[in-house]
Amino acid sequence: MIAGMARSGHDPIAKFIRWLNDAQRARFPNYEAIALASATRSGKISVRFVLLKGIDERGFVFFTDARSRKGHELRNNPRASFAQYWQPKGRQVRVEGHVEEVTPAEADAYWATRPRQSQLAASASHQSARLRSRAELLERFARLAKKFKGREVPRPSYWTGFRVRPDSIEFWTHREDRLHDREIYLRRGRGWRRHLLQP
Repeated sequence: MIAGMARSGHDPIAKFIRWLNDAQRARFPNYEAIALASATRSGKISVRFVLLKGIDERGFVFFTDARSRKGHELRNNPRASFAQYWQPKGRQVRVEGHVEEVTPAEADAYWATRPRQSQLAASASHQSARLRSRAELLERFARLAKKFKGREVPRPSYWTGFRVRPDSIEFWTHREDRLHDREIYLRRGRGWRRHLLQP
């Protein structure tokens, strides 16, 4: 589970952590998956699923190949939004905010927790680049597995994490007759202001 500091009932980060941990305890498939939207400088939007791997008072962290499409977009237009939906509980969260890269030490720490095969796969793949054949990818994977046999797989410099520092966090809860509950938290200085929204 992702641990959070004890906070007041009006702290959206603490609430998000509670909802995420509820989903984990309920063994929902892919409970960490978020639909992440990024955009080019000109505003062309793209979206994909990534896994949420860290939450604290600074924001929400995921890891990726920075050479990928999302990596380029996040570096050139450091704004992002994501949604997370746990259908069995009828819960959705929407987050919008500024994006920053994690430190190399943070990336190293998470890289060390990844299964070896996942480390090799990340090293073998240039995410989002065109591929002539799957055989080419598998050959690179096998070559790296041989190269690092009996040794740790180093984190490639291009493999890193991004943190979404939220400006707004919206919680949605399913209710009958489509009279859903919606509450939004807006960043105000170092705190948050909560508002209810109509469904």
